[in-house]
Amino acid sequence: MTELRSAVARLRRRLAAHPGRFADRTIAEEELAALDAMAADGTPEIPRLRRSLLLIAGAIGSVSALAPDLAEVRRAVDLFGGPVRGQG
Repeated sequence: MTELRSAVARLRRRLAAHPGRFADRTIAEEELAALDAMAADGTPEIPRLRRSLLLIAGAIGSVSALAPDLAEVRRAVDLFGGPVRGQG
């Protein structure tokens, strides 16, 4: 949980500080808030974690400055059940 909360917090800060405007910023912010809430609750649902991760990746995936922080969130989500079959 700690790793997920830390990774989400870093990405949220980086996203908030990112000067660029993009259409799906709100989606990314909402899903990061959802991930944080699930981690804070202590009993995250793995399918919901993965869905949020997918939405965040789709929303900010083209913003290369955020890629390292997004990768950290992905690694933290993977700790809850490993990568989905077919993903590297």
